[in-house]
Amino acid sequence: MRLKEQITEDMKTAMRAKDVERLGTIRLLLSAMKQKEVDERIELDDVAVVAIVDKLIKQRKDSIAAFEQAARQDLADKEKAEMAVLLAYLPARMSAEEVTAAVQAIVVELGAKGPGDMGKVMGAVKAQLAGKADMGQVSAAVKAALAG
Repeated sequence: MRLKEQITEDMKTAMRAKDVERLGTIRLLLSAMKQKEVDERIELDDVAVVAIVDKLIKQRKDSIAAFEQAARQDLADKEKAEMAVLLAYLPARMSAEEVTAAVQAIVVELGAKGPGDMGKVMGAVKAQLAGKADMGQVSAAVKAALAG
């Protein structure tokens, strides 16, 4: 079953179970997916859906940090609950060691040297690791690989 269909089925299940929080988060995700399809006149594949989920999770992380800084734990908890629902739609993440190894291999493959090649390396890394690894972690690994 494609990821998009799985999300739609999960929405129906949440409706039947009257799980309001989960339903709201899934509807938000479906809305973001529909918006992308309409804007770009495309049919989303699993890779594009994972990219949207990743973007929504990043937004949640930013919101959690802002809410905790403003001492609004109630709102931070709501964002954490939404993030937990969204995380279920991501494929298994790579470990830090796997990310570092993949980045090292790409740096060697491209013959990249120094911070000036960061853009070239990040482009190749994003293509290979999109949805499989946290891009913040990937960026740090690329910086470390090019610095050394």
